[in-house]
Amino acid sequence: MLLLKFVCAFAWADLEVHESERRFVERLMRRFKLAESERAQVAQWLCLAPAPAEVDPALVPKEHRRAFIEAARAVIYADGRIDDDERSLFDRLDAALR
Repeated sequence: MLLLKFVCAFAWADLEVHESERRFVERLMRRFKLAESERAQVAQWLCLAPAPAEVDPALVPKEHRRAFIEAARAVIYADGRIDDDERSLFDRLDAALR
């Protein structure tokens, strides 16, 4: 769930969740076979971005950091464009997790 929370936060980086970003998150939910209550939580994150304190890179286990970086990169590329806010947020996450 922490990975999905980060992905949703990155989908909000440009202050709008695009349909392609939403589809990316939905594919992740299917891949992880989430329970209905977990799916509902992710749907909430797609409607209202997670609080910044909830997406603290320090929360990411060391063994999962690469997966978080790759998922964040994938969601910001999902809509076919990366704006400055998305790039800046990604660069900060990348630096914090490496």
